[in-house]
Parts: sequence; structure tokens; C-alpha cells
Amino acid sequence: MFKKLLPGLFLAFFFMAVPTAEGQIFKKKKKKTETSGTATKPKKGEIKPYDKVITKDAVTDKGLFDVHTLNEKYFYEIPDSLFNKEMLMVSRISKTASGIGFGGGKINTQVLRWEKKAKKVLLRVVSHDVVAADSLPVHEAVVNSNFEPVLYSFDIKAFKKDSVAPATVIEVNSLFEKDVKAFGMPEFYRKRYKVSRLDAEKSYIETVKSYPLNVEARHVKTYMASNPPSNGSLGTISIEINNSMILLPAKPMKRRYFDERVGWFARGQVDYGLDAQKSKTVRFLDRWRLEVKDEDIEKYKRGELVEPKKQIVYYVDRATPKQWVPYIKQGIEDWQVAFEAAGFKNAIIAKDPPTAEEDPEWSPEDVRYSVVRYLASPIPNANGPHVSDPRSGEILESDINWYHNVMTLLRNWFFIQTAAINPDARGVEFKDEVMGRLIRFVSSHEVGHTLGLPHNMGSSVAYPVDSLRSASFTKKYGTAPSIMDYARFNYVAQPEDDGVALMPDIGVYDKYAIQWGYKPILDKTAEDEKAILDRWILKHAGDPLYRFGHQQVGDIVDPSSQTEDLGDDAVKASEYGIANLKRIVPKLIEWTAEDGKNYDDLQTLYGQVQSQFNRYMGHVSNNIGGVYEYQKTYDQEGAVYTHVPKAHQKKCMQFLQEQLFSTPEWMLDQEIFGKIQYSGYLESLRALQTRTLNNILSLGKMARIIENETANGNGAYRLLDMMKDMRTGIWSELRTGKTIDTYRRNLQKAHIDRLEYLMNAENQKKQPTFGGYQKSTVVNTSQSDIRSVARAELNLLKRSLRNAIARTSDTMSKYHLQDAMERIDMILDPR
Repeated sequence: MFKKLLPGLFLAFFFMAVPTAEGQIFKKKKKKTETSGTATKPKKGEIKPYDKVITKDAVTDKGLFDVHTLNEKYFYEIPDSLFNKEMLMVSRISKTASGIGFGGGKINTQVLRWEKKAKKVLLRVVSHDVVAADSLPVHEAVVNSNFEPVLYSFDIKAFKKDSVAPATVIEVNSLFEKDVKAFGMPEFYRKRYKVSRLDAEKSYIETVKSYPLNVEARHVKTYMASNPPSNGSLGTISIEINNSMILLPAKPMKRRYFDERVGWFARGQVDYGLDAQKSKTVRFLDRWRLEVKDEDIEKYKRGELVEPKKQIVYYVDRATPKQWVPYIKQGIEDWQVAFEAAGFKNAIIAKDPPTAEEDPEWSPEDVRYSVVRYLASPIPNANGPHVSDPRSGEILESDINWYHNVMTLLRNWFFIQTAAINPDARGVEFKDEVMGRLIRFVSSHEVGHTLGLPHNMGSSVAYPVDSLRSASFTKKYGTAPSIMDYARFNYVAQPEDDGVALMPDIGVYDKYAIQWGYKPILDKTAEDEKAILDRWILKHAGDPLYRFGHQQVGDIVDPSSQTEDLGDDAVKASEYGIANLKRIVPKLIEWTAEDGKNYDDLQTLYGQVQSQFNRYMGHVSNNIGGVYEYQKTYDQEGAVYTHVPKAHQKKCMQFLQEQLFSTPEWMLDQEIFGKIQYSGYLESLRALQTRTLNNILSLGKMARIIENETANGNGAYRLLDMMKDMRTGIWSELRTGKTIDTYRRNLQKAHIDRLEYLMNAENQKKQPTFGGYQKSTVVNTSQSDIRSVARAELNLLKRSLRNAIARTSDTMSKYHLQDAMERIDMILDPR
């Protein structure tokens, strides 16, 4: 039966599946009719002829990529020769909402590569964090484990068919208008301000400009946020972001490898190609490409100074007030003396930019130009960021941001630190030549950052304190061996120290560091240079003039590497500084006086007195529980870390008892208070005293004191000794029966509060290091001796209070002591 049906079924299927000839003809006609009327309408995503995309109405900006603008659409015309070339994308917040810091800060840096497919252009992210030489077998494994992610994909809109310079056209609006996180608000801001999404209706492209080596895109992003830092009623945050895309050099510069004994901005890579039994991170310097001209090599070898192939040139922004331009230029060219130590003359120069008439195309956005940019901003600051090649560390360009109100900062520092001995600093407005010298100092400091040098906070400790009172010494050496220290102005000098220098210049360390980082070592590979660089360091080993000390954040572990300090003895330097503050306070009203003016300047400068005094307290208190750090390698003798000597720690505690915990009456000028505040001076002094008290009784310092005692026994300043010295000083009235005044009562309550904190403090964990600058001591509070000692201190204090109450005749003092006992009872027995 099956066999009989099969032919019939087959024929039926055939006639259903195969159309008639007439049907086929009809369909072909119909199809032709449907398409004939829309022959000029392209399909979605279809690649059009070039002149249909980039029409005669397009506005073109020629450069690295030709950028075409047409009806608010932006097109990149990418030369085919630039596909697969590596480019550096630097993203910055150029304008910011109130409350989110200040503009100019870098938010992201990535290496990108444009890649062309049949109908797409891909923007890929390239990593140089993990590498291996392509000649090694392990290179394939490194490539396989570092697949380049696609950041964005673009439809190809047109091809430019040019026999000399073919190119590919894409539209880039969506890259900057959508929420591409790599080009937008950083994640930590999103979390802090509770950003939910991008508000596309309020986000737009501001400008896209092209230059020979870079493309600059500025776009405004508006985000919906439930916790904005300002303008909370809007529920949004708007910021302007600048994305700078820079073509990296075809041939990377020769690296110079980093050594932590010389301070330098550096970058790292994990190199799997090294002859080592584990992956190893190599670090190399960020520095400008300074090379000897071929025709000058023999001169250089003979020790003659030569000009580099390409100078470091800084232009001073046209917007800079004319009276400050010469001083900013001087600050830039002050570094020439340091480059002479590296074998170069005129290595760094300052120039005026061309006028708009001389060169209408000149722009500070052009990566070929490094510019000191003058910003009309109330921010009292200046900074010197730079952009460098992640493959080699070559600095490609740098713009120093100079905010107008940095002059306010300079006025405040110079007044408070030098007015006692310097008539030029006595007033709220300085002469132009005085302010100009201060501007030159800051200019030089910021240029140092752009050359690759970080802060060297271990520099100023090199000089004996009394040498800073010597005119001959300070004129020769300045106030610190490095202008990269925060050794602002000479607060040590006394009125009788005629002719003493008041600020640092390019110093011994600066010349040494520039020589170490920039002096060409000819005919050597980067690896072969290491031994030579090590010899240069060892030549000055142990000499404090050549020492580098990290800037510390948070817990100050090394007291010899602090900000704003001077000299090798914090106690002596601070005593001199306080002596000058005592001279300034009685003159504050006179030196800020001006008919018809209110007392804002008086209030500001009195606040600066308090701040400066607080700095001195920090400089001294950080020696208690302090550990010196002097970086060394195996070919150097001695320890890297050593505890501050016992005698010095005790001297620091005694200083604090005399200068801070015994009420600093000289600071409490009722005539000043009557002009600047209706209340608050009691609270200001309480906060000032409590800040230092809590600093000493911090978990990290106390843990290091315990470690020191464990390792060195009676040779250490023991925790019990430190706690006793503090207690007997702060509570000295318990022995004498003297009336306890308001200031002391506040301080004594703060002492009990801190002991309570120690009784309940959670364990202290290791904090992020941020490149080695932040140190922290791990403390298991409940299992250390800290809580035991705090409990014992409370019990000892309680007994002393009980005995003192009967001897106290002053009613308020008696109430205070009774209250103190009740507080201690509640801490020891919370039930």
C-alpha cells in the first residue's frame, strides 16, 4: 500500500512546491515594480558614497582625524594609515559642579586602538600592564590572556577612496552623548552622589577639534542623582568632560628604570619575559625625551653642555595678567641649572604664545604645546599634571593649571610665616615684586612636577635648625635642599637674623634628581643603565641633602618626612615658630587695618595663626610612636626602618605639655575676638588641643610604641611611660589642688573621651597604599595591650580624682572632678 501511494504524494508535493512559469513572471514583475520606486533610498546601515555623507555643507577641521560637523552630527574621517596605531585617551573633568572639587583633574587614562572591519570600526582598549617581548614563547600566552576588549562599535558611513590617503568615515555622536563609562563620570562619584542614570535630554557635545597629533572632544554630561553635592532641588549633576586622544610616538623612547631611593613619578608593568621564576613588576620613569643631537655627541662626551634635539617649551597663557608673566617664566627657567647637571643647556624655556593675528590656529589644546594656563577661579591652588606614554614613560605634554586665588594662599603663608621678621609681609596686599617672587616660587615647584618629580617631604630635615637663621647658609643653600618639599617659608628665622633667605630655590637634591633621571647614558640599553644609576645613588648614600622622603597621607609614620616643616629638630624649629607667632598676634589688628574695611582679613589671618600653631603641634607629636624610613638596597649597610629615639620622644611630650596642653594664653586675644566673632574661641582651642591629643593616642602610634618596647626594652619610650607623662601633665591640678579653668576642664574631658574610645575601638585594618604614599599600622585592638593600658589609666585617674575632690575648694572644679569620676564609672561599667 505504501509503495502505491508514494508516487501520488510525490507529485502532489511537487505541484505545491514549484510555482508555475506564469507565477514566476508575475513575481519578478512585482519585485521590479516595488524596488524601482525606491532605488535612491539606501538600506539602514548601508555604506554611502563619500560625498553623500560629507556634503558641501559640512564644516571640516583638519588634523590627526579630519573632523566634519554637519547638522549637529560629528564625523571622524580616520586615515587608513592610522588604523591599529596606539593612541592615548586622557579624560578630564574640565568644568565641574559646585562641591565636586575643581576642574582639570584626570579621571581616566586608556590606550586605544581603532580597528576596521568590513562594515564596522571598532574602538578597542589596549593594556600595557602585562607584557612580554614578542620574540619569546611566553608572548603568545600573554596575548591570549590579554584579549583587547571592544569599548565601542561604529557603523562605517563612507569610504574616502584616495590613492594617496584613503580614509574611513564614522559618526561619533553616540560615543560622547551616551553613558560610555570610560569617558564619563568616575564610578566613585556615581556612588557618592547616588547617580542612577544619564539624562540624555540634558547631555550634549560642546566641541570636537582636531590637531596634528590629537583630537579634543568636550561634552556636557547630566546625571540623575538622589544625593547631588549642590543644587539639590534639581536632582541632577552636570559636568563638562574633555577627552583628549593623542597619537603615541611610532618609536617609544628608551626607558629609564625607577629606584625608590630617588623620588620620581613612575609607571609599572608585569613583565613575563624576564628571566625570573615569578612574574615581576618593572617600573620606569615618566620623563621628557631629551636626547643629544647627533652632531653634538662628541661635545657631550667631552663634558660640554649641549642643547637637546627638542627643548621642553612652556607657553604662558595669554589670559595671564601681564605683571605676573615674567615671574612665571622665571619659575620655569629656574630649572635650567638642574638640567645643566644632566649635561644640557637651555633644556627648558618659557615663551609667549603667538597672538591670534600671528597664528589663528594656535591653541593650548594642541598636544604639541605645553601651557601654563591661567584660570579665573576662586580655588587657592595650582597643579602640574602631565600626559605620558604608558609604553616608555615619555612625557608627551603638560599643562600647569594656575588658579587666580593661589595668590591668596601665598599671601596667607608668607604673612604668617615671615611677618614677624619681614616688613614686606606685613599687610593684606603685597607689592607686585613681593607677590611676583612668591609666584615664581610656586611656578618653579609646579614645573618640577611636570618634569617627573613628586613631592620630596624628606628634604627639609637635612638642615640643622639653627642654620636656617644664618644669612650666609640660607643664601647658599636656600631653606631646603629641594623645592619639591613643602618647606614653604622660613618661620625659624628671628627678627635679629638679618639677610636670611625666606624660601627655597632649585636645590642640591633637585639638581641631583634631574641629573639622575635625564643625563643621557649613551650606547647602553635601559637594563645596562641600572648599574650606572645605582653607582650615582651610592655616591651620595647617607648624605641627607640627597635623601628622598615620601609624602604621607593619614597616619604620619615617619616624622622626618612631613609637610610644612623645617629643620632637623621639630621641637626647636617649632619653638622658634611659636616665638614669631607671639610677635604677630599683638600686631594683627594694626597690620590688617584699612579705613572703611570690615574685619574679614583679620579673621582670616587669625585663623592662619591657629593653623600654623596646629602644624607645629603635628610636627612634634608625630615623633611620638614615629619610625624613620631611609630607603636602602642590599649593597648598603643599616636598617631601612628605625624608631625615633626615646629621649627625643620624651622631649616632644614635654614640649606639648608646655606649649599646647598648658593653655596657650598668648593666642587668646580678647581684642581680636571682639572684632571677629560673637562666640567660639573656647571651642576653637578645645578642638586644637583635642586634635593633637587624639593624634598621640591613635591606634597606630600606640601599636608602634608597643613594638618598639618589645624590641628594645628600656631603650624605648614605653607605652606606660608615655601614658603616665600625658596623664600627669593634663591632670596636674590633681596634685596641686589649683583651680581648674574652663580650658583645662575641656581638655581633661577630651582625655577621658579618648580613653573611652580606646576601650571600644574596632580593629584597625591595612589601608590602601595609593602607590606607597599611605602607610597604616594593623591593630587588633581587643587583643593588644592598648585596651589593657587604657583601662588601667582610667582606674589610676579615678583614684587620683577621688583624692583630689576633698582638697578642691573651687566649686566648679569640684563639680568637674565629680563628673569625671562618674564618666569613668560609666566607661568601666556601662551597665
